[in-house]
Amino acid sequence: MKLMLDAFWRAAAYCLHPRVIALSVLPLVLMVVASLGLGYLFWDRAVDAVNATLQGWSLVTTFFTALERFGLGGLKSALAPLIIVFLATPVIVVVALLAVSVLMTPSMLHLVAQRRFPDLERRHGGSWWRGAFGSLLATLLALLAMLASIPLWLVPPLVLVLPPLIWGWLTYRVLSYDVLAEHASREERRELIRRHRMPLLAMGVLAGLLGAAPGLVWVSGGMFAALAPVLVPAAIWIYTLVFAFASLWFAHFALAALVALRLEREPPAPPPLEPPPFPPLDALPAP
Repeated sequence: MKLMLDAFWRAAAYCLHPRVIALSVLPLVLMVVASLGLGYLFWDRAVDAVNATLQGWSLVTTFFTALERFGLGGLKSALAPLIIVFLATPVIVVVALLAVSVLMTPSMLHLVAQRRFPDLERRHGGSWWRGAFGSLLATLLALLAMLASIPLWLVPPLVLVLPPLIWGWLTYRVLSYDVLAEHASREERRELIRRHRMPLLAMGVLAGLLGAAPGLVWVSGGMFAALAPVLVPAAIWIYTLVFAFASLWFAHFALAALVALRLEREPPAPPPLEPPPFPPLDALPAP
């Protein structure tokens, strides 16, 4: 717990570093361009498809009739955009995580290692293609779990628990490998993950909970269309900054744990013995 809290406040302080803030803008630009492009190409068709699907359900038609009876018929037009935004949010979270992993995590890991662990030996126990394959596989599993759990979201407590757990597991799987791939050997990485599996998973879940908060901004952009050009990019940037914080948190925790593991296995060599001082001339025996 002490190691996790120490890494937490260090990561929060590093989020104010100019390099971290600058790096958080790059995924934002890429994601905003992609979001605007996809929205321009598919938004109207997606809204029409959702409306057509809703009109085919008798329960939804009855609900719309009740809204019109109470003078709330205007909410009917807002339901389809809200559903699209709700379904798009998990995709945005996954893209943000992968963008941070690919674009930001190596730079921030270098920042942490350079400033805090400059003498830590790099043993290159992982490779970029293994990390990319593992990240892709974990992302697919997380998306499948998310899709499978959607019916359970109708239960109010579960909608607040299941998504953070899934995103937390994904964050734990991706970042645990990325922050240790360069400095730890393969055996050291496996040992550290085995020893600290629960703290790492807890860190991932907490990062997932933090990542759920910007969803309120994202949904607000769907509810207030006039503010969407401001609120949606703001939500994407907050997502990116949250995952940047998670990368820094994992980097501080994992590298500190790696240092402790090496000190445990390879204690530092004792300092060399100094030769005894040369006795003063007046202490020498007379000839």
